[in-house]
Amino acid sequence: MMAERICMTEIAIRTENLARDFETVRAVDDLSLEMPAGIVFGFLGPNGAGKTTTIRLLLGLLEPTSGRAKVLDFDTRTQADRIRERVGALLEDDGLYERLTAYENLNFYGEINRLTAPERRARIRQLLEHLDLWDRRNERVSRFSSGMKQKLALARALLHRLSLLFLDEPTAGLDALSAVALREDLTALARQEGVTVFLTTHNLAEAEKICDRVGVIHKGRLVAGGRPDEIGDQARRPSVNVTGRGFTPEAIAALEEVGI
Repeated sequence: MMAERICMTEIAIRTENLARDFETVRAVDDLSLEMPAGIVFGFLGPNGAGKTTTIRLLLGLLEPTSGRAKVLDFDTRTQADRIRERVGALLEDDGLYERLTAYENLNFYGEINRLTAPERRARIRQLLEHLDLWDRRNERVSRFSSGMKQKLALARALLHRLSLLFLDEPTAGLDALSAVALREDLTALARQEGVTVFLTTHNLAEAEKICDRVGVIHKGRLVAGGRPDEIGDQARRPSVNVTGRGFTPEAIAALEEVGI
């Protein structure tokens, strides 16, 4: 059922000249992209590049200054509620209640998402076992490590068998081992459940490990896109910029010949 539902929407996300201004800053600038369904897409860029703003625009949490976007074929301006019913999101706040146990957290969110009691029990066990948290299900979240909390937050985001998952820097703040474990869990769950993933990161190595396609954003503008290995090769390749005036046609031809 999950694979069939995803295939109905060949393009999971489409934006056309999307822009968002904050006072004197243009956080997202003329962003046009198409993201196919059924992939893990990495949205790569440094802190402050516009990644989080883009996610908020796609979730309908922010109004664009100009341009338009569709998510699962729903317009972000007019059908944001329909989008948020069908997607999961893990943003800066993990959304966990630390005084509750891991099981109680997921049961609470399962009730919010209108899962029946048998559905909640089965789904919670499935996710917690996959994430190696089942034996810790009755512990308060306040006792969990950062990596365990992030795993539980991932389970929360996936709880209602969604079509599309937004993850904003999911491994930020984790130690190297916890980050590797979360990446492996994320990749396995995405493949197993047929979930399309939109993942933001500033880490090219992370994107190369788990993403099928990536887009690179810099100062709000999409500056590159393609397979992770293509982007990695471009990033590692030395480059030279030549500026000046009065170049002769022969000089320009010579520069082009050597790839400058």
